[in-house]
Order: sequence, then C-alpha cells, then structure tokens
Amino acid sequence: MFKPGVTMMKLQRLILCGLMLFFLSTPLFAEETKSTSPDTPTVNQEPYDFNKEIYYKNKLELSFDTGWYPYNIPFIFNPLMGDDWKRNPLDYTLVPLILSLRWHLNDVGGPLFLRGNCDFTVSGSYTIIPQGPESRYAAYMMGLRYNFVQRNWRVVPYFEARVGVGFVDAKGPQGVKYAQGQDLTFNMNLGMGVRYNFNPRYSMSLGIGYMHISNLYLSEPKVLNYGINAVGPTVGFNYGF
Repeated sequence: MFKPGVTMMKLQRLILCGLMLFFLSTPLFAEETKSTSPDTPTVNQEPYDFNKEIYYKNKLELSFDTGWYPYNIPFIFNPLMGDDWKRNPLDYTLVPLILSLRWHLNDVGGPLFLRGNCDFTVSGSYTIIPQGPESRYAAYMMGLRYNFVQRNWRVVPYFEARVGVGFVDAKGPQGVKYAQGQDLTFNMNLGMGVRYNFNPRYSMSLGIGYMHISNLYLSEPKVLNYGINAVGPTVGFNYGF
C-alpha cells in the first residue's frame, strides 16, 4: 500500500545520500603553488614529474567511455535508507556509451598516496539495454573524478561519481512486472579503475562501473518504482586539448 510518509522519508534519505556523495568527491587538496620567480634561485627544488604536464589546472579533455554491465545488485545505499538488502528480481544488462568533457580543477597536490587532482565532468550518455523490458536510456550527467597521481607514474588510479537525469522507454505502465515505472528517471554512476597515459594528449582507462536508474518514487502509487542497479567492466579513451 502506498504510504506518503514512508515514500517522502525514502526520498529525503536518497537526496541526502546523493549530497554526501557529492561533497565527499570534491577536491581533497588545494593546488600546489610556486612562490619563486624565474630569476630567484631555488632551494630543495621538487623533482621533475611528467604528470604535471598531464594533470594541471584548467586543462580540458574529451573522453569516450563504454562498458558492459551484466551483474545486477541491490541499490548500494539500501542499508542507509533502512531498506532490506535485496535486488530487483528482473535481470538487466546495460551498455552505456558516454561522451564527456573533463575540466581539471586544480594542479597536482597532496601527501603520499593521496597525491592527485580532481576534474569536473559533464557527460551525455546513451545506454543500450540488450537484456530487460526496456531497450534504451538517454541521459545527461555531471560529477567529479579524483586522480591519484604519483610522480612519473603512467598508470594513475581514479575514483569518480556522477549523477544525472534522463529518459527510458518504461514498460512498467504497460503492465510489465518489475520494469521501470515511468520514462523520466534519474541516475547515479560510480566508477573506479586505472588510466594509462601514452603522452600528455592521449590516454585510455580500464575500470569497473556501477549504474543506478530509478524515478525517485515519482511513479508511485500508480506504478511501483523498482529501479535498475548494474555493475560491469568499463573502457575509456581520452584526448587532451
């Protein structure tokens, strides 16, 4: 039975989780600065690091990422929302095609293994659904990626989080059980992996991605909101301007 109070509570908790994820993904460290001028002799000069030619403030990159998400799991924030750890019994497979513009917010900085920088990402995506009642999902997303940049490492680990809004060809209103409840949906994407830099302009990445799609209970009580939660491997290609 539809309970407005319970639904609003779940919605508030979901929004709170999203805000926490956003603020936790913000740049951890301020950019490094240099106070000396070219005419001033330097003492204890920092060793050369070619990664500073790749990750620096205001750099722009164009990236294309895709993946294969065949593994269905529960919504990862279910325990925080007081819900049972269970997944939608209907299996989905998602194939996201994501074109992104990345804007590096700061220079490389930070101590030890946390040394790195952060980039702000704006993305447009088209997701093919080869398994499941629906067949496609188009969305706009934005978020942050943190790059763990060690000196002169060509392999750079990363973690990213993105949220967005989009449209799916929902089949729940047509009576398909466990399908999506309406066309207008929201999404959350988490990813982690490694990026290999061939040079300051070209690089590629390999990782694991998670995609959540749901309508935030907007289709209820007419059609139940089950959502999609899928995980799988990803690959990406980057071009730096």
